[in-house]
Amino acid sequence: KLYLCLLSPPGVNLLWMITLHIQDPASQRLTWNKAPVNVLVIRKIRDESLVEPFKELCRFLVEEKQMMVYVERRVADDATLSKDETFGSIRNQLCTFREGYDDISDCIDLIICLGGDGTLLYASSLFQGSVPPVMAFHLGSLGFLTPFKFDSYRTEVAKVLEGNAAITLRSRLKVKVVKDMLQRAPHCLCLCSCVQVLNEVVVDRGPSSYLSNVDLYLDGRLITSVQGDGVIVSTPTGSTAYAAAAGASMIHPNVPAIMVTPICPHSLSFRPIVVPAGVELMITLSPDARNNVWVSFDGRRRQEIQHGDCIKITTSCYPVPSICCHDLVYDWFESLAQCLHWNVRKRQARLTDVSDSSDTEN
Repeated sequence: KLYLCLLSPPGVNLLWMITLHIQDPASQRLTWNKAPVNVLVIRKIRDESLVEPFKELCRFLVEEKQMMVYVERRVADDATLSKDETFGSIRNQLCTFREGYDDISDCIDLIICLGGDGTLLYASSLFQGSVPPVMAFHLGSLGFLTPFKFDSYRTEVAKVLEGNAAITLRSRLKVKVVKDMLQRAPHCLCLCSCVQVLNEVVVDRGPSSYLSNVDLYLDGRLITSVQGDGVIVSTPTGSTAYAAAAGASMIHPNVPAIMVTPICPHSLSFRPIVVPAGVELMITLSPDARNNVWVSFDGRRRQEIQHGDCIKITTSCYPVPSICCHDLVYDWFESLAQCLHWNVRKRQARLTDVSDSSDTEN
């Protein structure tokens, strides 16, 4: 707890005390109200190297842990699985669903991802409300969000099922796209769509050769206009993705914040900024913009934004509980070291080991 005392002016007998509660990250632990029964297994599609790990994990969950395993129908219908007679009995016990048709959000206790970071992003997109705990195994090209190694999956899964694990609450963005249909069809009302985003919202100029020109509002006040290739609004989780490539700082996922990063701004002084979680950002086309812009959400659902449309962004009340392999500090810095080789350089030799001790420049 941090205590802040505000003293009154002279002659006024008042004392205000504000108490700020800061949660200890170490207190974020996985706790099951009841034993998990239904587990969703997400497998990276079109990667034959994941077929055997997928079969091994499903067999372990069904036969040894007596769990109900949910998978996508296209995964269960994979030709490689259907041809494997030894896996037939397990395959027949899998519960299948189709994205966009079947709602499984209320029946899943645990999510296990096999692949790269894209598998966790996809799992997040399946749950537009509350998200079950996610355990991600690193079997893809990037591993910022996938801390577990599959070699020890039996031990690690058993620990998670017992509730023995730390949790990182990865904040998401709630994004509303409001389409002004009045300008296109006078008798139509405005259309609004809402989506939950784990990494970032990207607004870009699309195929146009002109710079994008959009206005950025913060809690209803115009902050600035962005002229350039576009702008990225990201979570701390997304700070190591597109935002990092655009020059933003990397923020630990436990920091409550929203990042705004310009993409190739036509201004030398436009630096990325960090604003408090919970504020509402709004992006609209500037009145004098020469062209429309495009928006995408975690690289999906790309759509065009025209004059009169607006994008409203704020912190979602539904984070993604990501299960840690070790703890939320070690896992994050380990991912920076392994994926980005953060702060890797050749070390200086000790002065006693160099021939000329007076040379301290190299």
